Amino acid sequence: MIYTKYILFSLLLVCPSVLSAQGITRRIHQIDEVTVWGKRPMKEIGVQKTKFDSLALKENIALSMADILTFNSSVFVKSYGRATLSTVAFRGTSPSHTQVTWNGMRINNPMLGMTDFSTIPSYFIDQASLLHGTSSVNETGGGLGGLVKLGTTPQVGEGFHAQYVQGIGSFRTFDEFARFTYGSDRWQVSTRAVYSSSPNDYKYTNHDKKINIYDEEKNIIGQYHPKERNRSGSFKDLHLLQEVYYNTLKGDRFGLNAWYINSNRELPMLTTDYGDETAFENRQREQTFRGVLSWDHIKEKWKVGVKGGYIHTWMAYDYRREVAPDNWASMTRSRSKINTFYGQAEAEYSPGRKWFFTSNVSVYQHLVRSEDKNIILQDGNKAVVGYDKGRVELSGSVSAKWQPVEPLGLSLVLREEMSGDKWAPLIPAFFIDGLISRKGNVMVKASVSRNYRFPTLNDLYFLPGGNPDLKNEHGFSYDAGVSFDVGKKGVYKLGGSASWFDSYIDDWIIWLPTTKGFFSPRNVKKVHAYGVEVKANLAVQPAKDWLIDLNGSYSWTPSINEGEKMSPADQSVGKQLPYVPEHSASLTGRLSWRTWAFLYKWAYYSERFTMSSNDYTLTGHLPRYFMSNISLEKMLSFKPLDVQLKLAVNNLFNEDYLSVLSRPMPGINFEFFIGITPKFGKSRK
Repeated sequence: MIYTKYILFSLLLVCPSVLSAQGITRRIHQIDEVTVWGKRPMKEIGVQKTKFDSLALKENIALSMADILTFNSSVFVKSYGRATLSTVAFRGTSPSHTQVTWNGMRINNPMLGMTDFSTIPSYFIDQASLLHGTSSVNETGGGLGGLVKLGTTPQVGEGFHAQYVQGIGSFRTFDEFARFTYGSDRWQVSTRAVYSSSPNDYKYTNHDKKINIYDEEKNIIGQYHPKERNRSGSFKDLHLLQEVYYNTLKGDRFGLNAWYINSNRELPMLTTDYGDETAFENRQREQTFRGVLSWDHIKEKWKVGVKGGYIHTWMAYDYRREVAPDNWASMTRSRSKINTFYGQAEAEYSPGRKWFFTSNVSVYQHLVRSEDKNIILQDGNKAVVGYDKGRVELSGSVSAKWQPVEPLGLSLVLREEMSGDKWAPLIPAFFIDGLISRKGNVMVKASVSRNYRFPTLNDLYFLPGGNPDLKNEHGFSYDAGVSFDVGKKGVYKLGGSASWFDSYIDDWIIWLPTTKGFFSPRNVKKVHAYGVEVKANLAVQPAKDWLIDLNGSYSWTPSINEGEKMSPADQSVGKQLPYVPEHSASLTGRLSWRTWAFLYKWAYYSERFTMSSNDYTLTGHLPRYFMSNISLEKMLSFKPLDVQLKLAVNNLFNEDYLSVLSRPMPGINFEFFIGITPKFGKSRK
């Protein structure tokens, strides 16, 4: 098949970045000599992990974490377009099976169970990693697919520093970023702000519509797909992040992280809409605050930490139509308020070189009020429907890691979960890894775990349709892999890994239509998700001041419904789950020379079915697509300040594609960035 050559191409070129950003004026780094990982971190025994480097995270302020994951991993990012819902699915599972933490606090929406990655600016994240499959049990339960771990770090330059970046792009898009920091021996303070806005009215070819061409006698002599604009897709997003850290220099560190989001977005019209965009309003607004207080006490052999957090989210969705001139009718007026209180305590103890013990307990109290104030009853009156519920979630774990000899590591994790008044059975996970060859640093890893996911609040209580009798989703996951790492100092560094995974999930929750005219969730499916993940990286220093850096990944992910037929007409059994691509790949390549840098990014997703029957109808599937982005960057240094110039070209080959049915995506577009970093004198060493 045609996509095979693209997969082979990605496998030949795949590789991750080994650069680390030390500042905007530093680009060329010497490739260090590869050493045998004889005493690896015991905390990561057997863990399948993908870590993103700082260059990928700080590439430009226009990127969200959805963009970072698209081009730097093989997980599937289901996107409705910029500034619209973007979700992540691991290993053939659904977005609600992916857990997301920020500075240790889980930020999945308790109503939906998922996270919108379009609302997470990459410039607000200093550390990001993926824990695949069973590895997520080390951090939290419920991650049947995996865990996205996000965080910020207290490391800032000593003294005062500031940076401002302005981005101007196609479709009258403006992105602004500012950061101010102060650092000393004891204090690290950071303030960041991001503001993005755009009418977002790009042109696209609408393949869901056809315009007839007539001759003089009104006979149809041809047809064509019209060019249209993305109507009513504007957005204005503001993000503020304040961080304060204090180190007593006696083993104690205190931290504060506070993140505020104010988002006002229109939901663009579908490609199948024929109405006038001025005759309706389809708008979503959100205000979210996330805060975490932390205390860590570190000694030579042990560490304890305590965290407390709070999340408040107010969301509004309004859908109005102009039924007569200057007469607007409100069709939907939905309001949701979420308050989450979070607490966590953890401890680590290492009595010697061979043993490492951890324990962790966390608690979440969710208070949710969701209502739609414009439900019209049969008598014509309006009713307020929704739910007002609270739920406590408790999660605790203990682990023991043992390294009897240096090449071999064993780890056992036992986790217990509670949601409301229901307890999940014990969740065990076992990990093993071993260094089988010092030449090439060849290491093998394997793990097995049980896992559970509780239904979301919408699954249980949404009106109409919630089902309080739902069972927990549960299953077993297995994976095994091998990795290597070789290189020569100052010349090249090559590393890679390949892993196999196999998951069986029972009582999969899916929303199905009912005879009463609305949808309701049911435990109907048994899903078998399995496949292969491949990652590789290469950094080459061909000459002085030159560096070639490549990073790539590939994933083969069949995710098959193996449940019983719901009816004689059910054609979903034995088929790939909707919106799960069987093949996905990504590739990034960076060429650096002195203060110049050129970046190429490529992503590929195979076809996705929109129906569980896997029909090849016009609306039953979405064709495969390839995406290419490039950027050229130049650093300039002057006495009072440093200047960073960057030109980015997105969708380089003007690919005509859809990520979600009837949701158009932009063609080729451009953005120019200028970054200014004042010099307030030399930092103290």
